[in-house]
Amino acid sequence: MLPSIKQLGEASEGLFVMEDWHNFGPYYHQTLLEWDKNFQKNWPLIQDQFSETFYRMFRYYFNSFAGAFKARHIQLWQIVFSNNGTKGVYTSVR
Repeated sequence: MLPSIKQLGEASEGLFVMEDWHNFGPYYHQTLLEWDKNFQKNWPLIQDQFSETFYRMFRYYFNSFAGAFKARHIQLWQIVFSNNGTKGVYTSVR
């Protein structure tokens, strides 16, 4: 399940302080396409251990999710929470 911003906010409200929220979604399709390239390149090394269905399933996963991220239908976030707020100002590392 990919939780919505609303679901994450409601689940964390009253429990944590949200220090930072970074959206990797606009770039994540590139990661998935690179994983697909590596998977294809290395398939000959492992293909005797897995079925053709497995191969097609992973290729489908990488490419369908790459398309969904590129179209901005799904997002990938990195969220930093603290228990009671940080001392001073939280500085994100990007």
